[in-house]
Amino acid sequence: MAYTSALTALADPTRRAVFERLRRGPVPVGVIAAGLPVSRPAVSQHLRVLKDAGLVCDEAVGARRLYAVDPRGVAELRAWLDRFWDQALDAFKAEVEGKPQPTKRKKSR
Repeated sequence: MAYTSALTALADPTRRAVFERLRRGPVPVGVIAAGLPVSRPAVSQHLRVLKDAGLVCDEAVGARRLYAVDPRGVAELRAWLDRFWDQALDAFKAEVEGKPQPTKRKKSR
């Protein structure tokens, strides 16, 4: 599933920092790398992993490449996370309304 690639890509703290620098819009590698404790080539490698995971897209603008958050990949990750939120809200609603929650039976061996 696509969200597993996204979670794996975001597990690295440097990669998360690179991804977070794309929040405000498209930027070149040099801007992303500024202030990070890794080289520009390393940032490029992190961007490649994020791109392969579907979280980042890029576009050639003149002689530069601009990187941005890919909303499609983020939407897939968010949809997966929202399932947990939906389950939590359903459980809360059932508790408030006094409805019993279905329990999973343990498998007998």
